[in-house]
Amino acid sequence: MNSIIRDINLAPIGKQKIEWVKRNMPILNSLEQEFKKTRPFEGIRISLSIHLEAKTAYLSKVLAAGGAQMAVTGSNPLSTQDDVAAALVEDGINVYSWYDCTRSEYDKFIDETLSHRPHIVIDDGGDLTHALHTRKSHLLSGVYGGCEETTTGVMRLKALEKEGKLKFPMMAVNDAMCKHLFDNRYGTGQSVWDGINRTTNLIVAGKTVVIAGYGWCGKGVAMRAKGLGAKVIVTEIDPVKAIEAYMDGFSVMTMDEACEHGDIFVTVTGCEKVITKKHFEKMKDGTVLCNAGHFNVEICIPELEQISSSVTQSRKDITCYEMSNGKRLYLLGEGRLVNLACGDGHPAEIMDMSFAVQAYAALYILQHYLELEQKVIDIPEEIDNKIAMMKLKSLGIAIDELTEEQKRYINSW
Repeated sequence: MNSIIRDINLAPIGKQKIEWVKRNMPILNSLEQEFKKTRPFEGIRISLSIHLEAKTAYLSKVLAAGGAQMAVTGSNPLSTQDDVAAALVEDGINVYSWYDCTRSEYDKFIDETLSHRPHIVIDDGGDLTHALHTRKSHLLSGVYGGCEETTTGVMRLKALEKEGKLKFPMMAVNDAMCKHLFDNRYGTGQSVWDGINRTTNLIVAGKTVVIAGYGWCGKGVAMRAKGLGAKVIVTEIDPVKAIEAYMDGFSVMTMDEACEHGDIFVTVTGCEKVITKKHFEKMKDGTVLCNAGHFNVEICIPELEQISSSVTQSRKDITCYEMSNGKRLYLLGEGRLVNLACGDGHPAEIMDMSFAVQAYAALYILQHYLELEQKVIDIPEEIDNKIAMMKLKSLGIAIDELTEEQKRYINSW
């Protein structure tokens, strides 16, 4: 099949990016060598939709090294890097994506990736899975199962399962210990501020940051905001998480209260309309708005446009919404994932662990799909432990082991 990308001539730059992350992803390095020998995916077609930058490209190459026939697209219109896409095509992988695509182009890329007739889907946010359950349902019979990367995607899968409509088993990669404890917390925590800082070139120290949502991603963003010297306010709907944020030293209040205090707002809830018209109207002049949830629905952009007298571009990836009274609110990355729309996403060492979970989850699907139910499947503990040990080894860290006597003691009553 022919790839659809922006410019094949960009490939040399993309290859440099892939080589850089490869040098910093030792777990995937080990998997690549293992897969080259064992070829576990020989003859298997995998359709992958993840933010198409260098780490994702390397995951695709690792799976291809194991014999997989890959078809790849991006999972967000603003996160595809055209040079990386070109580099993958030069390496013989089918790619359907380019930066800043329209909605119709995005849907076309998803459809082209699925026209590969996958045995396994690797998803980020659930768009491949959604298409297979709707406009591409004629391809369902050939799908063994798949893997889902994100909190939002797992939420969509569980909604499908609850309604009895999920048509194949899906591994909840996001819920693996080696994914959410590190990727969501440390990865999101760093990459969100990378995106904000490189885009705004403003100081964080001394400012008030409002973080909507205190899940693992929210915890990471709050921790890094505090480290940069910000005063942090957390908004939550979960009473337990609200207490946790309070005991972690953060102020906790409703968005109706917080909207008057914040200088920078970061939404990371997975829900829609977290910040709306009534909040925009109370915000301070110069407020920066950004989103770290998968879809651009947490900040209600239609309502922001509705109350604005003018909308202009302040600089790359910053849109200025000016009110009739002269107050300006600044939206980063069109309200899409700020760490990818305005940055390079999570650090390579973090994605090394997350993508190792993806690779082993895909292998688990291949080995067990005949016995798996059409449900959301937890990542087996042995996969988490294997990846954790590989990570420790790459860091030169050894840990203790229980003696036989200790094992008998701890398992006795």
